[in-house]
Amino acid sequence: MSYKRKKRGFNGRRIIIVFSLILLLFNAGNIGRFVFPIPYRQVIFKEAEVAGIDGYLLAAITKTESNFNPTAVSVKGARGLMQIMPDTGKWVAGQKGMPNFNSDLLFNPEFNISIGAYYVSDLYKEYSGDTVMVLAAYNAGRGNVKKWLGERIWTGDRNSIDQIPFPETRQFIRKVLFYQQTYRYLYNPEKNSK
Repeated sequence: MSYKRKKRGFNGRRIIIVFSLILLLFNAGNIGRFVFPIPYRQVIFKEAEVAGIDGYLLAAITKTESNFNPTAVSVKGARGLMQIMPDTGKWVAGQKGMPNFNSDLLFNPEFNISIGAYYVSDLYKEYSGDTVMVLAAYNAGRGNVKKWLGERIWTGDRNSIDQIPFPETRQFIRKVLFYQQTYRYLYNPEKNSK
């Protein structure tokens, strides 16, 4: 009698597992969006459009920098969602004609994303649209990227990310590119099927 129960229970578990896998396949997008949400999505995509950059890239940078935590502060003092350094925030605010900048504004999600989007756009102009160089400069600073390129430490090529001397920057670039592709796949399936 107990043998039959065990066997029946085993078959029941098998049915549940198969049924669960089928549900996962049919709801992969929903589950993926649950696992990889984009908080502040409207603000991110609005500011990305204003700055002329990819919204999925901006979301990926935000995910990598702070995991969408608006009150995040790094050891070096970077603040908010996109981990903007106060000096960078002040410079961008000046470029955007915002005279009353103070570093606490970087904890405001809309302000932080606006500053970050402008900064990424400015890096795109400087690095002729090369996303990998933009990400390297965003993470390590323009001065370091200029030094690496000038001293031929790094070629600036996507295939040579391992040449970058900072492990954190190498990891940052790879994570952002992964999240960008993941977000694009999960949130824009029409574009992926073409």
